[in-house]
Amino acid sequence: MAEFVKAQIKGDKVVVFLKPSCPYCILAKDVLSKYKFKSGHLEWIDISGRSDMGSIQDYLQQITGARTVPRVFIGEQCIGGGSDVDGLDRSGKLESMLQAIGSLQ
Repeated sequence: MAEFVKAQIKGDKVVVFLKPSCPYCILAKDVLSKYKFKSGHLEWIDISGRSDMGSIQDYLQQITGARTVPRVFIGEQCIGGGSDVDGLDRSGKLESMLQAIGSLQ
């Protein structure tokens, strides 16, 4: 399970661990959907139906300090959840973070 999470967050991608019904997950999705990502550089990982969902959230807590979703990673750095993504977008910092890892078209 730790290997599963680590395998997802390597490199130059934006990865969002989420549950589709969560309002903050929807917020993160709405914000990130405004940007033009290169193919394969934005990944949504729905953990809601997984038998190891609890273990994934426990591991996310270990590495990010929170087990709530969404957990948004830009490259290998967790930037937080839905309101964090929204705040970075509003302040103009999100775009430069996305450009820094080469994920935008």
